[in-house]
Amino acid sequence: MIRIVIADDEELIRGALVALLSLEPDIEVVADVADGEAAVAAAVAHRPDLTLLDLEMPGLDGVDAARRLLRLVATQVVIVTRHARPGTLKRALSARVHGFVPKSTPASELARIIRSVADGERYIDARLAASALTEQESPLTPREIDVLRLTRDGLPTKNIARQLGLAHGTVRNHLSSAMAKLDVDSRTAAATIAWEHGWI
Repeated sequence: MIRIVIADDEELIRGALVALLSLEPDIEVVADVADGEAAVAAAVAHRPDLTLLDLEMPGLDGVDAARRLLRLVATQVVIVTRHARPGTLKRALSARVHGFVPKSTPASELARIIRSVADGERYIDARLAASALTEQESPLTPREIDVLRLTRDGLPTKNIARQLGLAHGTVRNHLSSAMAKLDVDSRTAAATIAWEHGWI
């Protein structure tokens, strides 16, 4: 029996995934939760064979949740997403996730992917993999990415500085640098462009 945890902030989608995957004779859904923090907690509590994470969730997104829970639990991680951007795939691979699947994947195919990943294989959607090979590299530094990710979460610069342990002026410098590289005149626009490319 493959024991899985499902995390998705959309109740309808999460409920459908739970219902459909529970019909499979060899898959047991041991927990379903609505955000990244809860996904980490559920994985620690239940020690599932596989954790299925939505990419876009409040707080920790799927990649950040994967990065955190993989340090704590021996589980396979598959990320499902409606907005499959090649840059996000690169982030997911750097977090050592085992699968990356569009939400348009039929339930029967998702069950097959879960079985193969649970057996130790890696599954990456072929169209996403092809796109990732041709996508331009991020011009942003790791620290600029951190700052823009928190900007996209709606944090003021003083809170970003506090959360990252940086001086307020340093955060402003990182934002100015990112805005110049992306040729925009606001930090919000820079965060949006970086997100659309999958860099944050």
